[in-house]
Amino acid sequence: MLLVHAHPDDETIMTGGTIARYLDEGVDVRVLTFTLGEEGEVIGDRWAQLVADGGADQLGGFRIGELTGALAALSPPGGSPVQPWFLGGAGRWRDSGMAGSAAARHPRALVNAGFDEPVGVLTDILESFAPQVVITYDSAGTYGHPDHKLVHEVTAAALARVAASRPEQIKVYESVTEHSALQAGLVAAARRVRDGWRMPGPGELPSYPDAMVTAEIDVRTQYDRKVAALAAHATQVTVAPSGTEYALSNNIVQPIFGHEHFIRVDAAAVAGPRETDLFDGIG
Repeated sequence: MLLVHAHPDDETIMTGGTIARYLDEGVDVRVLTFTLGEEGEVIGDRWAQLVADGGADQLGGFRIGELTGALAALSPPGGSPVQPWFLGGAGRWRDSGMAGSAAARHPRALVNAGFDEPVGVLTDILESFAPQVVITYDSAGTYGHPDHKLVHEVTAAALARVAASRPEQIKVYESVTEHSALQAGLVAAARRVRDGWRMPGPGELPSYPDAMVTAEIDVRTQYDRKVAALAAHATQVTVAPSGTEYALSNNIVQPIFGHEHFIRVDAAAVAGPRETDLFDGIG
């Protein structure tokens, strides 16, 4: 299984339980991150001067340590933890920040990489690792971040190149939030919003209609490890004392889900009941 993500913390927020579950099942799980997340907004004062804009510009290196800790939390106890893996090596491409920001004009920003170069690097990884399952973002990049959108586009292009020379079908999933799960989580969260946090406005958190979701992975057994992994990304994520919600630097309440949701998008995807195992149909 190969999971592709844009920045450290995305892997846990979107797919942390799925990573932990399939590691528990003995699957060779690799987490590939495209940038170091240099442009993240730091929560709190302790590491605030590491930021790129007006600071030491050391946040990316620090976030390697947070990602390492998060992957260790998601790994089965007593075994060798999953190690971070960066596209082209750590620091090859830089976090692009939001569209229109100064970060997007940085010469090493991912959005300025030139499309063919990251596609070529990812194609080589797909050919050498030969995953049976790949997890990526939707075309909107979940919430519109330029790096997320580019990860989606690069992954699609690399998969198309590999498909031309590899007879085996790769199951491809986009990680999404199910609408009813989000609403249920927010209803529960509304009873215990901590000081300084706020509930999201209508449509402020992206989600998909339930009918569009094609796979639902039960990660309740791995839930505590997912919470610990979120807490490991402390410059970016604050976990509520309840362990059932978190917030980013915008202080908007978001539920921590015990089920993670996906939409299968490869050419062999067919309508039918929701999958409960992303490896269904793989011999």
